[in-house]
Amino acid sequence: MKPFQMFVFITIALGVYLLVNLFIYYQTRVVFSIPRWGILLKIIFLALVLAYPVGRGLEAIFDGNTFTPLVRIGSMWLGAMLYLFMAFLVVWIVVVSTHTFGSANPIHARQVGVALVYALVSILLIAGYTNAITPIVRKIEVRVDKPLRGGKLRVVAVSDIHLGTVIGKRDLAKLVKMANAQNPDVVLLVGDIFDEDVTPVINGGMGTLLEQFKSKYGVFAVTGNHEFYGGFEQKIKYLQQHGVKLLRDSTVLVDSSFYIIGRDDRQSSYMLKRERKSVEELISEVDLRKLTILLDHQPYNLDDAARCGVDLQLSGHTHNGQLWPFNYITKAMYEVSHGYYQKGGTHYYVSSGFGTWGPRLKIGNRSEVMVVEITGNPQNSTPEAS
Repeated sequence: MKPFQMFVFITIALGVYLLVNLFIYYQTRVVFSIPRWGILLKIIFLALVLAYPVGRGLEAIFDGNTFTPLVRIGSMWLGAMLYLFMAFLVVWIVVVSTHTFGSANPIHARQVGVALVYALVSILLIAGYTNAITPIVRKIEVRVDKPLRGGKLRVVAVSDIHLGTVIGKRDLAKLVKMANAQNPDVVLLVGDIFDEDVTPVINGGMGTLLEQFKSKYGVFAVTGNHEFYGGFEQKIKYLQQHGVKLLRDSTVLVDSSFYIIGRDDRQSSYMLKRERKSVEELISEVDLRKLTILLDHQPYNLDDAARCGVDLQLSGHTHNGQLWPFNYITKAMYEVSHGYYQKGGTHYYVSSGFGTWGPRLKIGNRSEVMVVEITGNPQNSTPEAS
């Protein structure tokens, strides 16, 4: 973003953040009058509100992981804000519409009501955190009428890892272990490998874990929109230094058997001031008698892959909304917000992602690793392009 646009964005974001927290504070204030506990509760509330913006600000000024706990706590408050706002808004509407306020609503009853709201939101956050830190393996079976060595290809694909302050080394180690347990022929990283800032990744030495992916044909990746937010060139270089083959509007023929086609993310057109290659341009470089796998981070214009004869497209980006009820928004925005889809001879899978953006929460969906079992025609060699 340009400096002025960044200023406007930050101003609007902080304004919304302030207004929502003022509303929650107003609804919560009744508990701040509880003898002996009230002042402590107010301090905790204010600390939670300030944790994320202060933590991010200090993180931008100072290197290292000193303020990581502050950012992580603050990011959880972002999720709590959503559900506290929704819950208190419902309560407020009910109270106003039924005129059960003022002297007819004793202080003690209001204090109990506030406590119940916070208890229910806490339970929801625990469930969401559990969903986020316990990824599952999604297995998809795809059949194509094309030759494959041995007749099969096992692909492990992961989108939206968001390595950084919130998603750290322990999480990446879990991902590598899960991927390797599937004995993949190839590992594909479908964008948003990093969060905004690459510094925590470098300082945490996470690149050594990227080198530990084990597969027959190696690790291939494409950019996501988050790769273009802060230190783009540094992120690209870091991946390449640690054994990840980055496909940027390019194709690669793997073992003379199948193609991987990697598109730069849509964000590249804005950030790099150039249009990325179309699917038509990229597909012109391949032999369509062989299996073709397209990696495109954002699942827009799915017709392009089907029209060009791509066999499989893998995408992410949507997080399946990440937090209910945002899944309804992503369903309205995208032809496929999550899961398997087929159009003509083209198969699609849009992942909800391994990591999270903002709060370490997934409510209404799970973190996942994709395993795609592709079955083709067995033979010892594939035909060469004439």
